Amino acid sequence: MIGTTVGISGFFVIYFWVMHNPPSEPTVMPLTLLDHWVGVSDDAMLLYGSLWFYISLAPAFAKDKAELWACARDAALMAGVGLAVFWLFPTTVPAFAVDWAQYPALQFLKSADAGGNAFPSLHVAFAVFTAVLLERQLHAVGSPAWVRVLNMLWALGIVYSTLATRQHVLLDVLGGSLLAAVVSWAGNTRSRLVWTGA
Repeated sequence: MIGTTVGISGFFVIYFWVMHNPPSEPTVMPLTLLDHWVGVSDDAMLLYGSLWFYISLAPAFAKDKAELWACARDAALMAGVGLAVFWLFPTTVPAFAVDWAQYPALQFLKSADAGGNAFPSLHVAFAVFTAVLLERQLHAVGSPAWVRVLNMLWALGIVYSTLATRQHVLLDVLGGSLLAAVVSWAGNTRSRLVWTGA
């Protein structure tokens, strides 16, 4: 619990510094048909904010210190890659034609997080990464199917919320998903090699 809190706090310090001190003018991410199709939703803020509880579950359920450290290592790697991309290739979401006063929860979010550091979406990356870790943990202990489905639905809900809050566009979502997939695959491969002694 302490490690997760310290890790998230440290991440945000660097995240906001990079956002407010880009080395060049941020590129505006293009919209796709899906971005126009997904409507703005104030209620999506609940799902969006739930990420910070959701990502604490995998380390909390780690079976031993080795699994906990592997989780922390891979999360740090993913955050490091994302922050490096934000610094080297600054991006931002478009200025959406939305009256944020009609969406009080989102208006607060927009005042705190200006929509920079768009690609890849680390919000999506951490949701997908956590979903994969939890799926492995739930499978290992023989959890009921409904629990595993709930895990996936929660992650998908968070991914949806990044679009519905207009914090990200589809290309950001795809970039975050790819980053999480690569890190998860590398972490799983590393764990299997250690387990087999290869």
